[in-house]
Amino acid sequence: MKFTATQIAGILEGEVEGNPETAVHKLSKIEEGEIGSLTFLANPKYTSYIYSTKASITIVNKDFIPEQALSTTLIKVEDAYKSFSKLLEYYNQVKNNKVGIENPSFVSENVNYGEGFYLGAFSYLGNNVTIGKDVKVYPNVYIGDNVTIGNNVQLFAGAKVYSESIIGDGCVIHSGAIIGADGFGFTPNEKGEYSKVPQTGNVILEENVDVGAGTTIDRATLGSTILRKGVKLDNQIQIAHNVEIGEHTAIAAQTGVAGSTKIGKHCLIGGQVGIVGHITIGDRVRIQAQSGIGRNVKDGEVLQGSPALNYGDYNKSYVHFKNLPKLVNQVFDLEKKIDIKKD
Repeated sequence: MKFTATQIAGILEGEVEGNPETAVHKLSKIEEGEIGSLTFLANPKYTSYIYSTKASITIVNKDFIPEQALSTTLIKVEDAYKSFSKLLEYYNQVKNNKVGIENPSFVSENVNYGEGFYLGAFSYLGNNVTIGKDVKVYPNVYIGDNVTIGNNVQLFAGAKVYSESIIGDGCVIHSGAIIGADGFGFTPNEKGEYSKVPQTGNVILEENVDVGAGTTIDRATLGSTILRKGVKLDNQIQIAHNVEIGEHTAIAAQTGVAGSTKIGKHCLIGGQVGIVGHITIGDRVRIQAQSGIGRNVKDGEVLQGSPALNYGDYNKSYVHFKNLPKLVNQVFDLEKKIDIKKD
């Protein structure tokens, strides 16, 4: 796909400074720009690269005034970073605008889907599946019985959606993600053997939820595992049965959330965090990477450590922890002095 400076300026409501017919067909960093590529300048630290970049078109802020001659055509906008992000989104929409059903694939007779539907090869759609408009299902995706999928949803190659799951409008599910597998429910008997507890609930993703590659979200034992609107999950996260995550909470990679825990709105949770089951985490909570959460957390708390402490208390304690060898030596010296005085 090729776009001219004039076309790009029209999308971004920008102004062209240079050759309006300059065309690009790929994107690049400003320091690695090549002929035929589009880049942007938003951070002043990278200003020097605009004079040497080989990128054919560069998006800049309207207040940018070059101090040297440029070989790149400029598109001036109000906010270069936001405009470039908008262009990336537009590019993805154009690139991923596939339609139709590829073969071989399996579609049950009672599947309903809206306009603009794409189904990649080797995919499977079960009984009573309902799919909205402009949904893109890439190759090797499995969608089980009685699944409901909203509009403008993307399921990338190899994603698996188990039966009864509900996927809201605008959700993105990346490769290898598994939605609706059984929760980890077993009961031991007197011999120490385990019997499986049937997991009869489902998973609900509200609108605009992103699920990263390799992430797993288990179905509820009873009721639903729920991710509220705008939740963002990184790659390789485990969300257990009956967990509920509040609106616009973001969780980084390799975090695990145990069963029946409730997480509030607008929380930020770092990578490799472990959260025990059956607790409540408030709104606007910040949890630093590799922390272990074993208690209820109030609104607005900032935590670090394992088990996690108040962030300020943790930093104060860590200062003492780093000084432990010195403190031990001081104790030994004091003991020696005390012994000398006793003698």
